[in-house]
Amino acid sequence: MPLPKPPRRKAASLDLEPERGDREPGVPVLELRGSEARGGGGTSAKAAPAKPAPAKATARGKAAPKPAAKRGAPVSAKTKLFVLDTNVLMHDPVSIFRFDEHDVYLPMITLEELDNNKKGTTDASRNARQVSRELDALASDHLTQGQGLPLSKTGRREARGSIFFQTGALEIKLPMGLPDTKNDNQILGVVQALRAQQPDRQVVLVSKDINVRIKARALGLDAEDYFNDKTLNDGDVLYTGYLALPPNFWETHGKGMESWQTREGTRYRVRGPLVSAMSVNLFVYLEQVGEKPLYAKVVEHHGTSAVLQTLRDYSNPKNSVWGVVAKNREQSFAMNMLMDPDCDFVTLAGNAGTGKTLMTLAAALAQVFDDKRYSEVIITRATVSVGEDIGFLPGSEEEKMSPWMGAIDDNLEFLAANTTARGDWNRASTATNDVIRSKLKIKSMNFMRGRTFMNKFVILDEAQNLTPKQMKTLITRAGPGTKIVCMGNLAQIDTPYLTEGSSGLTYAVDRFKGWEHGGHVTLARGERSRLADFASEVL
Repeated sequence: MPLPKPPRRKAASLDLEPERGDREPGVPVLELRGSEARGGGGTSAKAAPAKPAPAKATARGKAAPKPAAKRGAPVSAKTKLFVLDTNVLMHDPVSIFRFDEHDVYLPMITLEELDNNKKGTTDASRNARQVSRELDALASDHLTQGQGLPLSKTGRREARGSIFFQTGALEIKLPMGLPDTKNDNQILGVVQALRAQQPDRQVVLVSKDINVRIKARALGLDAEDYFNDKTLNDGDVLYTGYLALPPNFWETHGKGMESWQTREGTRYRVRGPLVSAMSVNLFVYLEQVGEKPLYAKVVEHHGTSAVLQTLRDYSNPKNSVWGVVAKNREQSFAMNMLMDPDCDFVTLAGNAGTGKTLMTLAAALAQVFDDKRYSEVIITRATVSVGEDIGFLPGSEEEKMSPWMGAIDDNLEFLAANTTARGDWNRASTATNDVIRSKLKIKSMNFMRGRTFMNKFVILDEAQNLTPKQMKTLITRAGPGTKIVCMGNLAQIDTPYLTEGSSGLTYAVDRFKGWEHGGHVTLARGERSRLADFASEVL
């Protein structure tokens, strides 16, 4: 029996959110014939709309144009039907609510795979259990065969579509080279059958599995990645944390300028066209030949005016931190944040050899031993192997983590041997390695949930391998008086399904941008050695 056509819902543009209201029932699931269909595997993150209207719904519920799409393109008034792969649900447990006014379809094999993956303590297993709870709340009433359920039923008003479950067998006709015994191929058959039964509606497969998307396109089916977890799109550039001022900055922004002295340095209140591009804790610099350079930080931003404060020059040996001197402009910016007691959250990104770990560890030891600002240093990192796993490690928690902390040990060896650092006591004799290490605690991320760090300096290394959810879990461990520093190199992501745009480090940089107690710097120049710098460029 042919299905009724989906209701027409007009929207002037995807840039404008359609008016909310009760939505008419969507396209019912057909009663199918033939072999039982199973929809299958994968793992991942946000669904992009289809070809006629390539747009995606962001995590904040707004419709944003897809990077490849041209603005002003005609938008179809028909809602789409997104068929979700299991990996999408296990990557983002609330992904079913991320498709605005469009409908969501779950093959029966997707539910089977969720059931198979619900046991365990991994994030994927926890997400599978959360998805099952969300679906149970949606399907709390009797589900009539072929009838969709409104996704806004549980209070998620941003979801204006309906969800459909496969309630019958589908007639799947796949090429002979694709055996229907494999879950991935079964979900392809479901998409193919739905498109044949609903020729007037766009049916799109959403999967994090690249090979599944390739096979779908080879069969002439629409397939998209899940984009909702991506903070950056392909054409976007990560926020660097600093801004170069034009040579005529004082001419264009000096009218009515105010300046005054504070304990931290000189402050300038400026007004002009460039103020709109500034945000709190953004570093600015002005370097001109023959003139004294300006290095400052935006400490206040009021829309039409901004207050700039000059920085401490950590490239001067008089201002060295535990014997460490900044070797370039970006390192001096980073050191200003690391030593600022009012900056609770710092993110540092950069290639290998840019000095992230050394500067952070030096700032931590100086503020623990010299300034007595923090009681101890907590160090953790994502334990993702570059090559083959060497298996289980013996010993206590700290002993198990020690092989992952080689970078910390290397920098500690350099800092402990440094006798030129300023301080109230001789580190060469009194502050032995044992004394220094007594203030360093190496912890595993696996046991972080539920903890609260009071008056600690927390270092999170290799943060590019964390998911946004893991990053949130770690940052929310901070108690009163705690400072958290996240470091990472986005070019060295080893976690499956994570990219530069969806990494937890990118997520944190984007969400904390402009917060008065947080800051970010992208370190550009390597300072490890000429060999390491050349290798980073050519290899």
